[in-house]
Amino acid sequence: MTTNPHDIVPAHLAVQAMRDNGYKNAAYAIAELMDNSIQAGATEVQLLCGEKQVLVDQRRSSRIYKLAVLDNGCGMDATVLRLALQFGNGTYLDAAKHIGIGRFGMGLPSSSVSQCQKVEVWSWQNGTENAIYTYLDLEEIKQQRQTEVPEPQPKAIPNIWQRVSNSFGQSGTLVVWSNIDKCIWRTGKAIIDNSELLIGRMYRRFLDSGRVSIRMTTFDYDNLTNIIIEKYALPNDPGYLIARTSCPPPYDSTSMFQYWEGKDTYEVEKIIDFRGQQHAVKIRFSYAKDQARQPLDGKQPGSLPHGQHAAKNVGISVVRAERELELDKTLVSGYDPTDRWWGIEVEFPPALDDLFGVTNNKQSARNFSELLSIDIESLLKDGKTITQLKSEFEEDGDPRGPLLEISQKIKSQLRIIRSCLDAQTKGRRGNLKRHSGSKAEEVATAVTQERKKEGHTGESDKQELLSKQERQEVIEKTLTDEGLTENQAVQLAATTIDDGLKYIFAEADLETPAFFSVKPRGGAIIVTLNTNHPAYKNLVEILEKDVDGVDPETLRYRLTNSLEGLKLLLMAWARYEDEQPDGKRRQAAQDTRVDWGRIARQFLEKEE
Repeated sequence: MTTNPHDIVPAHLAVQAMRDNGYKNAAYAIAELMDNSIQAGATEVQLLCGEKQVLVDQRRSSRIYKLAVLDNGCGMDATVLRLALQFGNGTYLDAAKHIGIGRFGMGLPSSSVSQCQKVEVWSWQNGTENAIYTYLDLEEIKQQRQTEVPEPQPKAIPNIWQRVSNSFGQSGTLVVWSNIDKCIWRTGKAIIDNSELLIGRMYRRFLDSGRVSIRMTTFDYDNLTNIIIEKYALPNDPGYLIARTSCPPPYDSTSMFQYWEGKDTYEVEKIIDFRGQQHAVKIRFSYAKDQARQPLDGKQPGSLPHGQHAAKNVGISVVRAERELELDKTLVSGYDPTDRWWGIEVEFPPALDDLFGVTNNKQSARNFSELLSIDIESLLKDGKTITQLKSEFEEDGDPRGPLLEISQKIKSQLRIIRSCLDAQTKGRRGNLKRHSGSKAEEVATAVTQERKKEGHTGESDKQELLSKQERQEVIEKTLTDEGLTENQAVQLAATTIDDGLKYIFAEADLETPAFFSVKPRGGAIIVTLNTNHPAYKNLVEILEKDVDGVDPETLRYRLTNSLEGLKLLLMAWARYEDEQPDGKRRQAAQDTRVDWGRIARQFLEKEE
């Protein structure tokens, strides 16, 4: 058999090149086969791994011999089966059919040749006795003896697969890999051990709802009575909100995380206009329950089994058509162990594949990842809005513009959640800062009472005449508007009023360039530090870090950095005065500095 020397890509060379098509590992390649099963309406999917004893370095060892994925889906007729083994062909290529897991027509052949030399497929629609068969063999393709997908023919399913399977449906498909030479895992046990969490995470929605069961089995190919492993995949939820999952006890039967309940709810929906149609993108947020982060028997939560499980699920879960594409780690710090204690899920429909940049092996959403890595805040200068920035993207031909709001929302919310987790680590509830050790609120309250006696009145004083209940409701609403959770707001408002305090000190991710906000509400003055401001990281956060077990040099480094941060803050004010355009405005700024310094002296002298 000869080929046209002028073919753009000789088929036998192209198929060989496709072996290195970017599948991260065998688990992702196996998932492509399971995608086809679920798309075909299967309720049962089985991963069957046959091992054989071989001689390796003069020792007999088990090695994977054949691997199969069996389902009870609708099966394929001869026309569809032949299409299914063509690269880039299939029955879900039309835009109108982009509603399910499948789409690209690459899954079955590309995933198979990425792991093995030969893939065989049996499919049936009216009993296994009516199964039809075809195959791809890379050795035959290389020798140019196979130049097209063979026309499917009736062929009996090998008895071995019927014996090791749980059951064969009235319709279904069996895909068998042999001459497995690219799989990095050498045994069936290793394949299942390394695939179980990934498969459970990818198909968690289907597993949790009971729509699909996935059985995973390793057996001795030469002794079919020897079943080495048999287990069923459990949901693996990186948001840890599903009750029954693969997480170790006590969180195997109850959720380990809780819904985010701050200014925005657990689920945020963004409507995107793409190619003349509107589509919903849903963003979901969760974070660890307090009890999940408690030490046990002298061990920190991160070293406990459930903490180690969470460490394997770090990142933003990108979900398409209820199936996870990947855990995107763009915003994962890499050094902060608290990253394991938050969950973010972004779900979009297949109609937005091109916008998100979904790869043909369905392992990532490139456009989304690239946008997460962009510092959007630096682009929003001089009062520029997201809408204006989106227009600039469109003018430059950048297709990612519609994702700007989603990216900004995720980054903003993640900062708040991280702040909440930091406070949780320090034994406080949420991101509240009472600073009871320094009694700053008590001192400031006492000084304010003295100033009121001297005749100095403030805006907040007017609402002190409200009832206790009215004051608490006003304060609670203000705190939740700032980004605190409802529970945090209730707790802090009640404590402030019950203790007769004038000041509330809180932290939140504020949408302002200011270092802090001041809001007189309910007879109190709410001072909220902006955790998104560099001054927070250089002054507050660095001093609040736990000092237990920290060496003196590290402590000295922290103090030096905080001192430098204070100097820069003061120099920024100095420059602000210097830039005032005329004498009156500059004088007003100087007067403000003097007045503030006078009140600051009174507050600090009281503390002394």
